[in-house]
Amino acid sequence: MTVTIASDLIDRILHDAATSPMVEICGLLFGSEGAVTAAQSCRNVAADPSRWFEIDPVALIAAHRRAREGGPRLLGHYHSHPGGVPMPSPRDAAHAVADGTLWLIAGSGEVRCWRAVDDGTVEGRFDPVTMIPAP
Repeated sequence: MTVTIASDLIDRILHDAATSPMVEICGLLFGSEGAVTAAQSCRNVAADPSRWFEIDPVALIAAHRRAREGGPRLLGHYHSHPGGVPMPSPRDAAHAVADGTLWLIAGSGEVRCWRAVDDGTVEGRFDPVTMIPAP
C-alpha cells in the first residue's frame, strides 16, 4: 500500500514530537483513500503519556461524527515514540484493531507509516505502508 501525505503535515508532526520529547504526542489523520490531507493534534489522555498514548475520546468521537455528517474521512492516527524508533511496539500491537487504519509513528527524527491488519509482518499486527511526501 502507498499513501501520500502533505509535507507540511510531516514537518508539523516531527516538530510537535521534537518539542515534547518526554511524552508521546498523538493525533488523527484525515483524507481520502491513499492520501492524508489533514492532521489534528489531540490530547494524550493515557495514564502514563511518557510510555504510551491514548487519544482523547472526545476528539475521536467528534471526528467520527463529522465524517458521518460528510466531513473529512478519518484514516487513522499518529503518535510518537520519544527516544525510540518509528516502528510499532508490542504495546501498539496489543492495542491495535486490525481494521486497516493507518498508524503513523514519529521517532528519531523521522516518520513511518503502518497499516493495522490481521497477521501483519510487524508484531503480528502491522504491515508497512510506503509514504510519499506531497507538496
